[in-house]
Amino acid sequence: MSLTLDRERAAGNRVAGIDEVGRGPLAGPVVACAVVLPADLDGSLLARLADSKALKAGVREGLDMEIRAVAEVGLGEASVAEIDTWNILQASHVAMARAVADLAQAPGYALVDGNRLPALPCPGEAVVGGDAVVASIAAAGIVAKVARDATMERLDAECPGYGWARNRGYGTAEHRRALAERGPSPHHRRSFKPVRAATITA
Repeated sequence: MSLTLDRERAAGNRVAGIDEVGRGPLAGPVVACAVVLPADLDGSLLARLADSKALKAGVREGLDMEIRAVAEVGLGEASVAEIDTWNILQASHVAMARAVADLAQAPGYALVDGNRLPALPCPGEAVVGGDAVVASIAAAGIVAKVARDATMERLDAECPGYGWARNRGYGTAEHRRALAERGPSPHHRRSFKPVRAATITA
């Protein structure tokens, strides 16, 4: 499948694509982004958009700059404390709502990656696998990924030893080993089983 603007055009004006990054990691916030692409989006940029997970870091960073130069972008996140309080799904939905609120103007419609629609100030629909077929969702995933990676690099500098600049908080062998040896940091999600187990044994 290739990315298109078909769903955005069918939905009307000011359609925001929404995606989140960071549901699976053991540490750090979950970050969401809302992107309203221009109707006359350059074909070259459209052709280079893709699921953020399929792109190398340098390519994502370049696309992030290009997207921000032509689109309306809103970012939102939910903290580790909020993830532990609500659960990761609800925290992800809160981050998405915050991303929409961060747009200069509320969108008329939302296309959200996933199978559940968060509470938003506009109508919308959930699109399973949306980051592979909907251009604005793919763009949102790229911007969210770049933003979250930057956050994890900053947290790695503040709280070294877990390898977050490399593993982005995911449960790699390096991260789990450090978690077992050092115990959890304030940036770990204690509601996640591997962190909870390390908390007990630390």
